[in-house]
Amino acid sequence: MNKTKAVIVNVCRALLAITFIFSGFVKSIDPLGTQYKIADYLEAMGVGEHVPDWLQLFASIGLSATEFTLGVLLLLAIRRRFVSKLTTLLLVFMTAITAWLSVSNPIQDCGCFGDVIHLSNMETFAKNVVLLVAACVVVRNPLLQVRFISKTNQWIATYFTFLFIFIASIWSLYRLPVFDFRPYYIGQNIKKAMEVPKGAEPTQYKTTFICEKNGVRKEFDENNYPYNDSTWVFIDTHQEILKQGYEPPIKDFLITDPETGDDITQALLNDTAYTFLLISPHFETAADASFGDIDVVYEYAKEYGYPFIGVSASGEAGVSHWRNITGAEYPIYAADATLLKTIIRSNPGLILLRGGRIINKWSHNDLPKQEELTAPIAELPLGQIPANSVWSRIGFILLCYILPLSLLILADRTWAWTKWMRRRNQLRAANEARAMEEEENLNA
Repeated sequence: MNKTKAVIVNVCRALLAITFIFSGFVKSIDPLGTQYKIADYLEAMGVGEHVPDWLQLFASIGLSATEFTLGVLLLLAIRRRFVSKLTTLLLVFMTAITAWLSVSNPIQDCGCFGDVIHLSNMETFAKNVVLLVAACVVVRNPLLQVRFISKTNQWIATYFTFLFIFIASIWSLYRLPVFDFRPYYIGQNIKKAMEVPKGAEPTQYKTTFICEKNGVRKEFDENNYPYNDSTWVFIDTHQEILKQGYEPPIKDFLITDPETGDDITQALLNDTAYTFLLISPHFETAADASFGDIDVVYEYAKEYGYPFIGVSASGEAGVSHWRNITGAEYPIYAADATLLKTIIRSNPGLILLRGGRIINKWSHNDLPKQEELTAPIAELPLGQIPANSVWSRIGFILLCYILPLSLLILADRTWAWTKWMRRRNQLRAANEARAMEEEENLNA
């Protein structure tokens, strides 16, 4: 009976550990994406405007790192009583949140697995119920978890894990996510990703555009959008599914001229020349300290005749603010803020496009330098799709985290086995000495 109970506890522990590690990792390496999802939750609760962006970002990094670390601690059975209680409390909270989501449905995707796996709110609630049951099993019998590392060295694994995932988040925030699970990854052909296969019936949408004029907001559709009235400022857009059909990987890529309302999407995607896109969801909150590096790329593009355009969801005031503080002379077009946040996790960020294919992406912290821009882009490494593959990045993570942790576990288990062998030999020697003494006493 105890053996069966131990098996059940360790199966539940493994299920929790794997889920938490995967969920925590994919969110940790996309801290801005997780922040955007936290903002959606806060907005749905009606408190979004009261929580500053920096606090949302701090919560994004902290919660993701905690989730990943808890998963590793569960996997290695470190601090078994405390970790099992903390995991259960976290799942009670998460299950309550997803129960509310499944009933009220204020947002469409919970974001629990980042952009890797998308679950409906009801699917997320069911998943959390299963995990909560598993956590209850573990918390009732925490000491039945098989330990992989001794108490003496548990602190090393704990701090090393938290430090690793924290550094991974900061690195992905400063540059770009280590792994890009969104459809706008480097090498993606946007035009092809928007196509619907022959014979497939596309999903039918109703698109609503929200514009503002003289402080008054109004909704428009495709038929009555005020293309010829520049006094209306584009604010946002949302879509409603009328009939579900085939969903292409990319379905919302739309860039317009805010002055004329002209759709420039196809002209941009069909252009075989290299094109630089400076993307900012909102210029009002964009990092302006890097405008000197942006200007270097802009001057390079002008010198070699490459188009350089800005794309933002900001209104006229936001665009004017950006031009005033940076001296930007390039044209700036309009697009949905959510689209721009999905394309690149940086505000602003730079995209190199050619024939509809994403050739390269840069965070505003990692823009090309003047010494790198010494020839036509086709002759430079910057103008080629980077050769570093997903497998090389996985290998880097294996080398930086999994290998050291595995060596620690191996050394710890070797030390524990050696200690056990020494104790067993000492006990055996003591027993033999006692037996010899008893034999001598009998002979005497």
